[in-house]
Amino acid sequence: MVELTALWMPILLSAVLVFVASSIIHMALPYHKSDYKELPNEEKVLEALRALGVGPGTYHFPHCESHKDMKTPEHIEKLNKGPIGLMTVMPSGPPNMGKYLTPAGRPTWASI
Repeated sequence: MVELTALWMPILLSAVLVFVASSIIHMALPYHKSDYKELPNEEKVLEALRALGVGPGTYHFPHCESHKDMKTPEHIEKLNKGPIGLMTVMPSGPPNMGKYLTPAGRPTWASI
């Protein structure tokens, strides 16, 4: 029987190879190309968000403060009227993926 200590290098090497191969496959093949859609009249939406001063963070709409508020007729009307969504706003400028791949660069729930 082979000891685990003799297998640590092949295990580590195979993990790295699987990670690299899966990353290349994920980026090269268009599996998720249709996941994101363009907003209708995108420029007007962006202008409205800028005018409102929406900063980086994750937003849920329509928003309510508590579970009790979710049952109010006003909130139910907002849900029926729509739209309903989650919106993540990133800081302005080109995205820096290296920052988000490091533990120090990941946003925490407290910072959102």
